[in-house]
Amino acid sequence: MNANFLQTPIVYLKGVGPNRAETLKSELGVDTYQDLLNLFPNRYIDKTQYYKIGQLQRSSSDVQIIGKLVNIKTVEQKKGTRLVARFIDDTGEMELVWFRGQKWIRENLKLNTPYVIFGKCNWFNGTFSMPHPEMEPLKEHEQGTKVYMQPVYPSTEKLSNKGITNKVINKLMQQLFIEVNGKFTESLSDKLLYELKLISKSEALFNIHFPKNQELLAKAQFRLKFEELFYIQLQLIGKKLSRKKKIKGFPFTEVGDYFNDFYSNKLPFELTGAQKRVIKEIRADLGSNAQMNRLLQGDVGSGKTIVAVMTMLLAIDNGFQACLMAPTEILANQHFKGISELLEGTEITCALLTGSVKKSARKPIHEQLESGELNILIGTHALLEDKVKYKNLGMAIIDEQHRFGVAQRSKLWHKNEYPPHILVMTATPIPRTLAMSLYGDLDISVIDELPPGRKPIKTVHRYDANRLKVFGFIRDEIEKGRQIYVVYPLIQESEAMDYKDLMDGYESIVRDFPQPKYQISIVHGQMKPADKEFEMNRFVRGETQIMVATTVIEVGVNVPNASVMIIESAERFGLSQLHQLRGRVGRGADQSFCILMTSHKLSAEAKTRLETMVATNDGFEIAEVDLKLRGPGDLMGTQQSGLLNLKIADIVKDNDILKTARYYALQLLKEDPSLSKPENLIIRHMYAQLVKHKNIWTYIS
Repeated sequence: MNANFLQTPIVYLKGVGPNRAETLKSELGVDTYQDLLNLFPNRYIDKTQYYKIGQLQRSSSDVQIIGKLVNIKTVEQKKGTRLVARFIDDTGEMELVWFRGQKWIRENLKLNTPYVIFGKCNWFNGTFSMPHPEMEPLKEHEQGTKVYMQPVYPSTEKLSNKGITNKVINKLMQQLFIEVNGKFTESLSDKLLYELKLISKSEALFNIHFPKNQELLAKAQFRLKFEELFYIQLQLIGKKLSRKKKIKGFPFTEVGDYFNDFYSNKLPFELTGAQKRVIKEIRADLGSNAQMNRLLQGDVGSGKTIVAVMTMLLAIDNGFQACLMAPTEILANQHFKGISELLEGTEITCALLTGSVKKSARKPIHEQLESGELNILIGTHALLEDKVKYKNLGMAIIDEQHRFGVAQRSKLWHKNEYPPHILVMTATPIPRTLAMSLYGDLDISVIDELPPGRKPIKTVHRYDANRLKVFGFIRDEIEKGRQIYVVYPLIQESEAMDYKDLMDGYESIVRDFPQPKYQISIVHGQMKPADKEFEMNRFVRGETQIMVATTVIEVGVNVPNASVMIIESAERFGLSQLHQLRGRVGRGADQSFCILMTSHKLSAEAKTRLETMVATNDGFEIAEVDLKLRGPGDLMGTQQSGLLNLKIADIVKDNDILKTARYYALQLLKEDPSLSKPENLIIRHMYAQLVKHKNIWTYIS
């Protein structure tokens, strides 16, 4: 079927009309024939099976039974009456019950006539009953069109109120198939159909909406899920290959004195196997003629900064400058301090540029950057300003990249005639399936082991009733010279309540840890940036022993002496946030602790989150659980959730299909990058249609 025909507005489909068309568009996003076709059922009611009354289980599932009515009576109840019929087969008996339309129903029911009934069974007072069953005389049922597996489509209250029931959508779908004549253009090559034993597009669409049995439904689902994921992967991989081909990068052919001297004499500790592997992957990228665009994932404390420094040294060895951009001033300051210490004693020059740097101090930075005297510039968004001109920027590193918008990142690309190599770092572990889908156009490196000597953080869950014991533990740790974080939730919708919780908590800590023996810092979102900075720095310098804060400390504060993280109302945090907060401790050689404080009232999901935190320190394991609990949209935040607006596939449940789709997309583009071979023209045409009608992601550069 012509793809353009499927773009026909839904209003022209028989049985729709202007009012229904408007409701379908506003409630389900169904605007065209194609949209209706892609409105896949949520579930199916299996009508291929017939039960005996003796086989019924005490669960409220849909069942279909053949039997006959032997008695009908009207029963008085508190308000009005109900109609009750005794229904039997050769294994037992049950009741059929009607609360509405009793007069009409009674007139039409026939005793001792075989019927097929269908509905939900309830168990009450030792008897099974079925309220308002669907009923059909067995004779008519056998002669009529068989409905095997009844699809149940997405619905809303407004749709029901407007009379657009599941039955109506089913009829509209049947009408669509009549108008299309059941023929749909094939969208996958013969080779893919043969190798993966896939059914045709027409068969798949028919059996997703009108399946005859479970086997055909499974084949239809696999075929359509594979196709959806295949075209997304084709797009992501295509962009990556095309960028490597088109966007020339500066080849870093030298591994020179700066890199070698640092590696031999300046490394504070032996690199882990994972760090060595990642540096090797980066060197391979930098040695080619293409621009590097690599995502470096590593848990908190896994040693990403050392990898970043060594990558910048490769740029300097080859006569280029490097920059590192962080999302906050605190993080930028921390990077500057850490990197300056690592490079102490070398001739490499390094500067810091943030919003707080005074105008008088900016001028020499700008001049040295343009003359090439300055090798490394570290900063915040200030690095993107037009005034910031490099002599020869060859390497740009972006930390916690999800905090930066597309436009901001692309500004870095224009800081040299060729775009600099890009290394994007994140301490938020991204499950492999999500990384393949969101960042499939980037090369991905993972640091999956911690440096030697790092002790795993001990995590425990405590209830509010144990607070006095927890305070006792805090006193013991402070006696040993350690510092403590106490973090309260901050969730937009309940900011006033959160602020009250924070202040109440602060006051109770001040009472239990009085001055002058104890000094306490407090940091929250309603403070002025300068005050926040002042309090943070007091804690960093060790002038205060306890930091009471909201989640503003989630990213960036590095205090090796802080060994205890107490998270209040831990049930209100997401898993990845809990993991990020926990990563603020465990930076030094001492044993660190994370205490999750909650009330006794916990949802099943909150229990799972807390149990996961106690059981593992592995960020990737935690991210996988988080993905299963929250789904991909929530995990990536609103900014990127639109990317995962899949019609039928689910990247959590269909992990294996995603891997298969990626493998075949990669093979295809290796063999035929332009999709110009005759056997691949069908894929090329389909891809063009999807992009034209925005049924595929638009690429995020």
